[in-house]
Amino acid sequence: MDFALPPDLVSYLAELDEFIEREIKPLENSNDNIRFFDHRREDARTDWERGGLPNHEWEALLFEARKRADAAGHYRFPYPKEYGGQDGSNLAMAVIREHLATKGLGLHNDLQNEHSIVGNNVALLLMLHYGSEQQKADWIDALLAGRRHFAFGITEPAHGSDATHMETTAVRDGDEWVINGEKTWNTGIHVAQFDMIMARTSGSAGDGHGITAFLVPTDCPGFEVVEFLWTFNMPTDHAHVRLSDVRVSDSAIFGGEGRGLQVVQHFFNENRIRQAASSLGAAQFCINESVEYAKVRAPFGKPLATNQAIQFPLVELQTQCEMLRALIRQTAWQMDTDGVFAASRNVSMCNYWANRLCCEAADRAMQVHGGLGYSRHKPFEHIYRHHRRYRITEGAEEIQMRRVAGYMFGFMSQQKPKGVTD
Repeated sequence: MDFALPPDLVSYLAELDEFIEREIKPLENSNDNIRFFDHRREDARTDWERGGLPNHEWEALLFEARKRADAAGHYRFPYPKEYGGQDGSNLAMAVIREHLATKGLGLHNDLQNEHSIVGNNVALLLMLHYGSEQQKADWIDALLAGRRHFAFGITEPAHGSDATHMETTAVRDGDEWVINGEKTWNTGIHVAQFDMIMARTSGSAGDGHGITAFLVPTDCPGFEVVEFLWTFNMPTDHAHVRLSDVRVSDSAIFGGEGRGLQVVQHFFNENRIRQAASSLGAAQFCINESVEYAKVRAPFGKPLATNQAIQFPLVELQTQCEMLRALIRQTAWQMDTDGVFAASRNVSMCNYWANRLCCEAADRAMQVHGGLGYSRHKPFEHIYRHHRRYRITEGAEEIQMRRVAGYMFGFMSQQKPKGVTD
């Protein structure tokens, strides 16, 4: 078994590094753009008077970085070649996302809002897999150019991680569907022209089938953004929305009637392995910074690095990183080889452990750096606050562990859901 990374991928990482130094770092440091990444970051990024939403200048800077990455041929890496991409594999994306996160906080890769010079455009990937021909014609070019977006309305206020007991309903009325319900933690709705709303169209509470995805225009009568929910790590783009007798046509159905959850499961696996790789990279950054600091910080006349109380916790974290890295790459490779759903158990393992590990590494980095680590002059508190979110929002770690148990004890199958293709 060969564990070496493909030579072309290793070369591509070097190409990305060169692009970051040539195009992205100068942009990050021009016109005081560094304020979005130094101790002023939350204030610079957040429009406190506009409900805590992202500052317009911040989002414009992210767009400029993505535009430069697209012009250089990097942003579309995971997309099919026919759309300007490089057919990037799950393994390649996992390695790239880890590599970028290991560089720390910066314009090249800001995980707070999934910004990266190598895109992880979940909406586009889903559209390519499940969009109707008309939807593809309407959406693909606009998604590639960043002119159009859709948010994801899955979680409900009363049910959280349980997407099968969905109170949002869609009832057919002639040639239309009437949708009623509420969604929360509806990410990205502040700039989205559409919201992918999951609604029960048949079956009973608890059924995995009978839930349909609808692409609902956010300017529909009856579609209301009730509030944006302030979070541990600001700014916020997570909204509570309400749908009151919202009417859409059959053409709004995405992925087929009754197949909404199955469609979402597809992107969950691809997104979660990449997110796990990002958390691993952020954890490795925290460890690397702590090791270097311990070598030069010398209280009581000797470097911190000579103390076993400093060494041993970092050794444990590094060991976990090495083991997790092997599992993430194996899992991504298996997804490429046998299909997205072939490694669902391992995806859950990678996801919950990577997010927990990142929080532990950030916490340890703060401790090693002492008062400086606790300050906002270092990015550890930012990394902790952001990645603490993923222990809940990317499928709570308890849910991920429950899935692993389901596979271990025979309650769940690694087979892909009925009607879903890789």
